Amino acid sequence: MRSRDPPFGPSQVSLRTVFTVCLGVVLVAAVVLVLARTMVALLLTVGGAMAAVALDHLVLALTRRGLSRSLALVAVIAGLGFLLLGLGLLLVPPIVSQAKALVGEAPALWRKILQSPTFAALDARLDLEEQLRAAGPAAAGVVTPIVSALGGIATAVGGLLAFLFLAVFMLLFGRDLVAAFLAELRPPLRERYQRVAAKVYRSVGGYLGGLFAICGINAVATTLFLVVMRMPFFLPLGVLSGTTSLVPYAGPLLGGATITFLVLVTVGPWKALAAGIYFVLYGQLEGNLLAPLVYRRTVHVNPLVTLLAVLFLAEMMGVAGAILAVPAAAAAQIVIRELLSTRRGPAAGTEGGGEP
Repeated sequence: MRSRDPPFGPSQVSLRTVFTVCLGVVLVAAVVLVLARTMVALLLTVGGAMAAVALDHLVLALTRRGLSRSLALVAVIAGLGFLLLGLGLLLVPPIVSQAKALVGEAPALWRKILQSPTFAALDARLDLEEQLRAAGPAAAGVVTPIVSALGGIATAVGGLLAFLFLAVFMLLFGRDLVAAFLAELRPPLRERYQRVAAKVYRSVGGYLGGLFAICGINAVATTLFLVVMRMPFFLPLGVLSGTTSLVPYAGPLLGGATITFLVLVTVGPWKALAAGIYFVLYGQLEGNLLAPLVYRRTVHVNPLVTLLAVLFLAEMMGVAGAILAVPAAAAAQIVIRELLSTRRGPAAGTEGGGEP
């Protein structure tokens, strides 16, 4: 009698395939664990790479004018050093003195806040004072968190120096390292990677240049406005306002609200009203003119995608994630489009002149 065939055929999964899949899972888990444990180093590396890309655009501009790359590198690095030194000599002493004065005035400002009609109205509805008492000693004043923040100045300076050294070393040796990596690939893969790298390079460089311009405009305009308003501590507040532009959309809104509140408790309601009007008008200028000029013409990222990227990366990595959100979204968009164009066929990758 003829035996029946087994209901299932022989297994198509070999032991080698199982080990390969398990090894891949273990490697991915190890990479995720290493990245989670070295988040500060990762952020410094990514930030240094972005700064190096921005500086390399200046180097290319100088080489187009006839300088050799070596001389252009020396000129850019020397210019960066002189710029930092000049800004340090001009801005650091008054910022430090005004920040010390702000710390000294913090208890009086806090008492003004507690005695203001606005706080009294909110306290009557929300019982804010009782909630502040229940929050512990840290909520009784603003001196403790400020002192704690000042205690981390040494760490911040160390991080800044590490960031600058990384940016300079990536500027000097990064291009050769990328070229050596690409040279090891097969010609079809090499062309694809070169195309993606060139698009990311142009997109991130243009974004950073425009972003630094926006931050500078914000800082200068806000500082001049606060000087006209005769607001004390105008220089650190102006610098604070400029740095908030690093975070798209949400940063200037929060920064303007904070500075307007400080104007209210420092120099009175009428000047606070003027500050509120100023920040609303400047927010419209930045949101409708400056930011679209940067985000749409350089990184080509939809504003909704930008907002979602800021939201998720800020949740994952804090303020640094919010700052890196737009270039990360732009790079991801370029890679995804390249993958989709590869799946559609060779002709699709060259449509539209290869622009992202």
